[in-house]
Amino acid sequence: MPGCGHAIDSIQNRKIIQAGNPGKLKFSLVIALSMLYLPLISQSGWSVVANSVWKITVGKKQPITLLSAANSAPKYDALESLERVPFPLDSTKIHFEVIDGKTYLRFPLQRAEEIYGFGLNFQTQNQRGRILNLHVDHYGGQDNGRTHAPVPFYLSTEGYGVLIDAAQYLTVYAGTAVRVEADDPPQLMDRNTNPAWQAQPYSDAVEVLVPADGVEVYVFGGPSMLRVVQRYNLYCGGGYLPPKWGLGFTQRVPTLYNAEAILQEADEFAAHDFPLDFIGLEPGWQSMAYPCTFKWDDSRYPDPQGLLSQLSVKGIRTNLWLNPYVSPIASLYDSIRPYSGSHTVWNGLVADFTLAQPREMFRQHFMKNLLNIGVSGFKIDEVDGFDSWLWPDVARFPSGTPAEVMRQTYGLTLQRMTAEWFHEKNQRTYGLVRGSNAGASALPYVLYNDYYSHKDFITALINSSFIGVLWTPEVRASDSAEEWLRRMQSVCFSPMAMLNAWSSGTKPWSFPEVEEEVRAVARLRMQLLPYLYTAFARYQKEGIPPFRAMQLEDGYDALSKLDATLAIRYQYMMGESLLVAPMFAGDSTRQVALPPGKWFDFYTGAYVGDGEWITVKPGLEHIPLFVKDGAIIPMTAPRNQAPLPGEKLSLVVRKYGQQEGRYMLYDDDGVSFDYEKGAFSWSELTAKFENGAWKPELKIGNTAAFNYSQNITWIFMGQ
Repeated sequence: MPGCGHAIDSIQNRKIIQAGNPGKLKFSLVIALSMLYLPLISQSGWSVVANSVWKITVGKKQPITLLSAANSAPKYDALESLERVPFPLDSTKIHFEVIDGKTYLRFPLQRAEEIYGFGLNFQTQNQRGRILNLHVDHYGGQDNGRTHAPVPFYLSTEGYGVLIDAAQYLTVYAGTAVRVEADDPPQLMDRNTNPAWQAQPYSDAVEVLVPADGVEVYVFGGPSMLRVVQRYNLYCGGGYLPPKWGLGFTQRVPTLYNAEAILQEADEFAAHDFPLDFIGLEPGWQSMAYPCTFKWDDSRYPDPQGLLSQLSVKGIRTNLWLNPYVSPIASLYDSIRPYSGSHTVWNGLVADFTLAQPREMFRQHFMKNLLNIGVSGFKIDEVDGFDSWLWPDVARFPSGTPAEVMRQTYGLTLQRMTAEWFHEKNQRTYGLVRGSNAGASALPYVLYNDYYSHKDFITALINSSFIGVLWTPEVRASDSAEEWLRRMQSVCFSPMAMLNAWSSGTKPWSFPEVEEEVRAVARLRMQLLPYLYTAFARYQKEGIPPFRAMQLEDGYDALSKLDATLAIRYQYMMGESLLVAPMFAGDSTRQVALPPGKWFDFYTGAYVGDGEWITVKPGLEHIPLFVKDGAIIPMTAPRNQAPLPGEKLSLVVRKYGQQEGRYMLYDDDGVSFDYEKGAFSWSELTAKFENGAWKPELKIGNTAAFNYSQNITWIFMGQ
């Protein structure tokens, strides 16, 4: 580990923590500081908080941080199982200052280094050369830092990650600012004579301004980018494992539907032989919305418990829309008012959930009136922006929490609260949220928004894997059958397969000419449930994103050098072996970058390439899917709903290519948290080539938690 001294000097309300030679300070000061920090920090000033995870507190520790708001416990055992790496940065080039109540951070960059993360971006991946103002907000069409999850975490192609655990609006200069005393200054050029002159010179640093008198900073080791992401996710509590029904198909119905229309909707899905696991009710389920009463509307839903029971008999769960702002006619209003902020949102109270009292009031109300009668989850809306809608930064809250901090953490807090309610009932949930931040990987929510660019949705899905959140490229409406099908194909290969028809009233069969193809891709998602559920289990236990960017794939370095003129965009990995390359309306062909190693077409098993760019023409009916050599893909028979607890599913296992294969298949009851007590199974699927033939085998880890038939149909493809 590179060593350095960190010194502190107080001059005119200025505090400096700078990597450098302690000999420049007075000997007595160095001795005093070393005595002060000796029990807590290493020689470089960074304390080891987990295997290959380091932390330093600059200035004052803040009362609320992003990680404290999320309240997720690090998975120390899982972190300990990973290899150890030394501190991955040159600590002598890391610089911290606290000046007049603001904290300035600087981290070094190498010439060829790329950096990813810094929030849920929709149009860009590599963030080097960008200035970002990290601020929870509606996405406004530009990657400027104002987004639904402005996570202040970045990772580098050099194999490290940095988290600034600050619940303030941060300004990031991601390799844009050039210091007079830069370690690696840009080349001096004359614009008059040198055509290579650029308006933005080379910068050798990431610099961050934190508007607070202190901050906690974490560094995560690699050596690979995927390892960095794993360590970050595991430190945030690991990924969330949804219930199996959460990975099925969901339809969100129009705002003013009533109970009769909901039941009719369920019957229509059955009549069209289309998958459906849960239905989302929009604001009209409440007696008032914007602001909310959190009370069923008696005219549209006279017997909510009866409705939920009827849907349950059909195998369908219910998810309810809400925003957290309390209407003056809500039963909660009078009790919540003393614990609310100085400003309203749509005339509704903004509860100060940093206090225990309003959290408990909400818990009691929601448990009694919603969870205990069968509600399975929530869609938490309007916790992101716009500025003119939410409370202003001049708002005050009874806890003393600044309005800015409340804005950055409100989505996290609502996710945490509702997740705790379901955990209390030993019932897994899976829902939607509009605002999130660092530390959210262990929370049961997928991000969404009102923006509606198909290509940008795929970029967001890719970027979500860098920052520990989930994102769905939902479908709402389309201008053509082709666009409809292409969007439906993408959403079926995302964390939540959702048709959001709250406004349009569309159905999966709204374009009859492609109804069969839409049904086929929804059914394919259901067939892939064993594979997808295992991918989420690895997210929960190992921190590996179930959907991840190509930058996190082995061989990315070689892949990025194949053709400097081509950017690797709009493709990603699902699970450990499946490459997804969505198609967009108007395109009959597309280029796909295949990492080193042989790859095969998912549908036919045909060999397609090895470490190269290929051009594919899949036809309208297929989303391009490619499988690694030696991969084992566990599937089940086509079905329209996730299995019930204890239901035994058939297994249809595909083995691709010539390499021998091994796959660890995860299973549990699919609905409860009993897996936390050991009620789960990791079973080994292998395929070895012996005596001129393939020899497949299944070794079950825990038969009590293995809900598949042992009579497996093996299909060998790409031989």
